[in-house]
Amino acid sequence: MNIEQARFNMIEQQIRPWNVLDQDVLDALVVVKREQFVPEACKNLAFVDTEIPLPGGEAMFTPKLEARLLQEVQLKKHETVLEIGAGSGYMAALLAHKGRQVTTVEILPELKAMAEANLARAGVTNATVELGNGAQGWANGAPFDVIVISGALEVLPEAFLKQVKVGGRIAAIIGQAPVMSCNIITRVSETAYDTVKVFETNVKYLAAATTPSHFTF
Repeated sequence: MNIEQARFNMIEQQIRPWNVLDQDVLDALVVVKREQFVPEACKNLAFVDTEIPLPGGEAMFTPKLEARLLQEVQLKKHETVLEIGAGSGYMAALLAHKGRQVTTVEILPELKAMAEANLARAGVTNATVELGNGAQGWANGAPFDVIVISGALEVLPEAFLKQVKVGGRIAAIIGQAPVMSCNIITRVSETAYDTVKVFETNVKYLAAATTPSHFTF
């Protein structure tokens, strides 16, 4: 496989057509090598429009979903990021390329180890992987400029709203399968938030995400 050709095709055929046109984001996809974050058995799928299986029943998002999330949060060089769900570490590497410091939280020890090893091998020094359950928020290091939740939620826990700075953004995929919306929630003041639905998708729920009761009394 010609890796650079495959990367080029991924960007031109999957990612651009999905309205990812921010040149900084497209550049990050060239610099951060996706193949370094894909499990060895799936190397040939690194640039394919599919979710890639990870240990513990988890999966990497499709390349176009990762790129679109990166574009929609409009991350700037001086900003700090919280990611919930480290997975293979690839999204954290993309965020670290564009931001100042990334904290990514992973509930599965084997994925924490995988993400740490991948980030180290890729030379990423401004991302740290924490072991823990971040499904209800992560106070350590808060407030953050940007929060990216790499897994779906039925509802967004209120803790996340308090853990983002005024002017900060949260990317959260919210809903019930098979209809979920990616929302960008911007904290516009101490008490007010602005929510924009940017696209519809269907992804795995975040590990340990709480589901609200659907009973009515």
